[in-house]
Amino acid sequence: MLPPTSIAPTDPYLTPLIAVDGLLPDVRVFLKDETRYASGSHKEPAARAVVARALAEGHDRIFVGSCGSYGRAMATACAAAGVRATVVLPAEWSDGGALAAAAGADIRLIQGGYEDAVDESRRLAHVEGALDGNVDGPYKDEIFEGHGHLVDALYKELGGSPSALWIPVGNGTTVVAAHRQLRTLGWPVPINGVGSPGNNPIVTSWPGPYRALPSDAVVTTEHNEPLVNWHALHGPDALTAMADSGGAVHAADDDALLAAQALLGQYGVHPTAAGSAGLAGLLAHARTTPVSGNQIVVLTGR
Repeated sequence: MLPPTSIAPTDPYLTPLIAVDGLLPDVRVFLKDETRYASGSHKEPAARAVVARALAEGHDRIFVGSCGSYGRAMATACAAAGVRATVVLPAEWSDGGALAAAAGADIRLIQGGYEDAVDESRRLAHVEGALDGNVDGPYKDEIFEGHGHLVDALYKELGGSPSALWIPVGNGTTVVAAHRQLRTLGWPVPINGVGSPGNNPIVTSWPGPYRALPSDAVVTTEHNEPLVNWHALHGPDALTAMADSGGAVHAADDDALLAAQALLGQYGVHPTAAGSAGLAGLLAHARTTPVSGNQIVVLTGR
């Protein structure tokens, strides 16, 4: 195993790009380690973009629903800007809001799943006259712009077109944002989304049309949690984005996620199991299909 090579970001706001050899024959894999933000989540640039818009419009409080990572990102971004954050979480999911609370957020726990938390946060924002910062809310363009920093960084750092981009899939927000920015740059890169088999309608609907799952059909574990939705809030657009880019949707079960996480640890990077989904998808794909060129794997959370 060759030691990884870090490519220093050209912008301190951006996270490391790590080149590794030996994962696949004749393939150069680049790990875009988005876990390095203060919140540990790739969603932090999106949260910062929402906070900036909130401040510009005179808001001092933001409500979001989350299964964990977006709540942490929003709590961190709000704390840095002096804005109050309220994060609504499913009571039986995640860490009970401990990390978001440690960053200064007000935590509300509800019965139900992620979609219920989003609905409740939206209701509370309306009641309180606060800003709805959810990924499908009125500031989704800011969220897409924030996630688009990922593509801008890759474009600057690599200076050429990789063969494919591998992204974990939950709501599909990052996929949609990446596709938008790739088109803006005129950079033809296939986007591959990797989700939990049977537990996300982006996975079960591919190649389309989009169909939400029954709300009681998904199975959440401590490893797949961020990849699980019965209704992916940007699911239809994510399916379109991947098809238009020439990419595809792949599935990775918990065993594959854990194996990818362990392998990444050998290269000195430590995402969660779900945050390792991109690599799990790439490795599974390579077992049945020839893969060549540069492959970028986005690591999304720790």
